[in-house]
Amino acid sequence: MEDRIVRIKQELLRVGPMRPGSLTRQKRSSKYKKRYYQISYTHKMRGHTEYTRVEFVPDIRRQIAEYKKFKKLTGEWISLAIALSKLRITLAKFSAFPCPKTRHS
Repeated sequence: MEDRIVRIKQELLRVGPMRPGSLTRQKRSSKYKKRYYQISYTHKMRGHTEYTRVEFVPDIRRQIAEYKKFKKLTGEWISLAIALSKLRITLAKFSAFPCPKTRHS
């Protein structure tokens, strides 16, 4: 577990520019038949929606992908840290209170 945590930390150092959210293509109205992109995300418990120009879409997609990678890695790190903490506590309990010797009749 500790080795995987170290590898996760190394991978996190390589995460590039990122932003949360999802990017969707919207249609303005049937009258104009123009399409535009909208990014929606939540930050500090508040929802946000922004319009973005077509030329920025590839960069925003990369940033969203980097954010997803970041979230996946940090989620895995937290899960491993919790499991490792529980294991250390369990091992400490057993080393502090050795099992009593059993009597053989």
